[in-house]
Amino acid sequence: MKFTADAAGLGNALNMVTRAIPARAAKPIMESVLVEAQDGQVVLTCTDGTFSIQSSIEARVEEDGRMALQGRFFADMIRKLPGGDVSVSTKGSELAQIRCGGVRTSMMGKDPMEFPEMAEVTDGQKVTLPQNLLRNMISRVSFAVAMDETRQILTGILMEIKNGEMRLVALDGFRLALQSAGVETTLPADGSLTRRICPGKVMSELSRILTDEESACEISFDEKHMAIRFGGTLLSTVLMSGQYIDYERIMPKSFATSIKLDRSQLSSAIDFASLYAREAKNNLVKMRIEDNMIGISSNAELGDFHQDLSIFQDGPGLQIAFNAKYVTDVLRAVSDDEICMRFNANIHPCIIGPVEGEGYQYLILPVRVFE
Repeated sequence: MKFTADAAGLGNALNMVTRAIPARAAKPIMESVLVEAQDGQVVLTCTDGTFSIQSSIEARVEEDGRMALQGRFFADMIRKLPGGDVSVSTKGSELAQIRCGGVRTSMMGKDPMEFPEMAEVTDGQKVTLPQNLLRNMISRVSFAVAMDETRQILTGILMEIKNGEMRLVALDGFRLALQSAGVETTLPADGSLTRRICPGKVMSELSRILTDEESACEISFDEKHMAIRFGGTLLSTVLMSGQYIDYERIMPKSFATSIKLDRSQLSSAIDFASLYAREAKNNLVKMRIEDNMIGISSNAELGDFHQDLSIFQDGPGLQIAFNAKYVTDVLRAVSDDEICMRFNANIHPCIIGPVEGEGYQYLILPVRVFE
């Protein structure tokens, strides 16, 4: 194998694919990046056995070939090169020589035949949407993915697709996050609902490598695997098996009280209240809704906080308390200037959503407080 490529481009591709290298590899070969040179391209692949990232870059390929190199070391080494063109060539199947400017270095490789094959999705079901839209959808629900491995199914993100709409849902037992958007689909002709559960960690990595561009991103899937293709990158993963919670059953259908208010003002008040909530060790903030005002308060041994905000109120007043972090996470995920909060009672969930439409819905369970 022998090729020449731009050092910066090679480094960027390596930084991307090495995200799939596991912290503790089940097999030594999974610490490697598979380097393949052919047809004017260099294709780089890393995997942990269930999750893979592959990226291709243009190169001048003088001799086709493939080799497995120590992934993170190779990425660090390329990053330290002076820039410009880098030439990579192999002698036999175990030694790679790298040249860039005045730098000459080498590193041992491994047999590429040991490297696992990347799973292929052959079902033909596809969803197409802009990269930036998918990135935003993932980042706005991933904070609600469960961290507790004992509830394995909730460590995933539910993807629902039907009739040109895609929903992403995450919940951890205390809050729920839902994002929906219109997409182009190639799905069963009967229009039936397609549901897949994607590992939350994989989706979080995907949101980090997607760009802020409107260029198309294609998601294809079958019963066991999902592949996402964008630009010169292909990400694939094994889907989670099991039955996801029927989230629609826990979403209230009607509300006694609704309020509209300025998101940034509420966010600022919650942030301030959180200073005292953390000192009190319970991280609790209280809300009192009455007479088109909402009072945000918290207290601790060293003092207390209270701030009133103007709102538009529809329905009776109430008092309710929440874990401050749960409210803060939602407000950071929302970009609207104005939001709507809906309530039934101080022991029932609150729903935060847009003033118009249903592009996102966030459910937060309250904390019961005995005055």
